[in-house]
Amino acid sequence: MNNVSVYILWAARLVAAIILLQTLYFKFGAQAESVYIFAKLGVEPWGRIGSGIVELIAALLILIPRTSWIGAGLGLGVMLGAIGAHLTILGIDILGDGGYLFALGLIVALSCVVVLYLTRQQWLPLVSSLLSAQPVLKSERVNE
Repeated sequence: MNNVSVYILWAARLVAAIILLQTLYFKFGAQAESVYIFAKLGVEPWGRIGSGIVELIAALLILIPRTSWIGAGLGLGVMLGAIGAHLTILGIDILGDGGYLFALGLIVALSCVVVLYLTRQQWLPLVSSLLSAQPVLKSERVNE
């Protein structure tokens, strides 16, 4: 990986982790926006607390170079859920924020995609080996 890619990777890691960590104040502090969102989704308070825990884990994993791809995958999954909720149930504008929370979700998702792309040499062989594994058929099992 060249120097530019290393800087881009670290920038994407930091952007995703900082945003994910910053939003924990709102989730764990039961701020009005978070309570409103998760109540509208019908999962308040456990959805808010649970997503906060998952986002905390993702942010920490993103900051560790060896596990950044795992955190980015986890973060991308959470953000795709959030983006989907905005597009289907919540709307883009939450309590007059002008789409700020939606934009943060898009930024984190994009940052996670960048991390996944730049760390593909770490996770792609694992995924390839899992996908190419042949299932054992009943006729191939050894009788015990």
